[in-house]
Amino acid sequence: MDGDGAGLLGAADIRRLAAALDVSPTKSLGQNFVHDANTVRRIVRMAGVAGGDPVLEVGPGLGSLTLGLREAGASVTAVEIDARLAAALPATAADRLPSAADRLVVVTGDAIRVPIPGSPHGLVANLPYNVAVPILLRLLADVPSLVSGVVMVQAEVGERLAASPGSKVYGAPSVKAAWYGAFALAGTVPRGVFWPVPNVDSVLVRFACTEPPGDEALRAAVFRLVDAAFVQRRKTLRQSLAPVLGGAQAAAEILERAGVDPGLRGERLDVERFVAIARAV
Repeated sequence: MDGDGAGLLGAADIRRLAAALDVSPTKSLGQNFVHDANTVRRIVRMAGVAGGDPVLEVGPGLGSLTLGLREAGASVTAVEIDARLAAALPATAADRLPSAADRLVVVTGDAIRVPIPGSPHGLVANLPYNVAVPILLRLLADVPSLVSGVVMVQAEVGERLAASPGSKVYGAPSVKAAWYGAFALAGTVPRGVFWPVPNVDSVLVRFACTEPPGDEALRAAVFRLVDAAFVQRRKTLRQSLAPVLGGAQAAAEILERAGVDPGLRGERLDVERFVAIARAV
């Protein structure tokens, strides 16, 4: 075996599996397969996965992280959009870790919309970089059993998810993620642990879910305000929210009622202040 530990996949294993399945990694599906056992175990350890934990994985690919999760004893639900990879994953698990081949459910479909079975508590995934934010927000919205997770994403995306108000990268993804809980950068991932090697840097983002500040109707209202606030970052809230609040004057009055200075920009507001504006409407 090419991996650093029994059952986990190494670089030669990844290429051999891909060749057997006639799979050529595609940029459109964000397919960059991890082939380093130390990286896999680092992610699993960081996520605090223990025996019997129900874990959701998105984009398992050829199974590197799946095997790491099963090695730790997790019950894994893996969502894979590529039908060939989804069909091959159970056999890979049975072949590489025979004692851990059970308690693996593979769902074939797009993680942005496919129904998620069971009640997973953790999300541990190498998210497709081009759709990482939509997938993450969809899962946080539609899988209420999630309590925490560790995801690998493009560095730029991870920095936005974990950003605080006032920083240069703080934006709509930052506020929307904060609706569901606390997000923080948890480390970098070398480009060399992937095949093919990506042309972007990668980071790990760790999150812990908290009670949302309101119901679905309030969430929709807040996200609508957030989207408007960041369409043009240099505009003040009075200007940027005017289209969704009935004009600049109405926007100013609502902002003042919410205790928010109309002259501020969206990048200065945390999720609680956006909630206050939505309630003031």
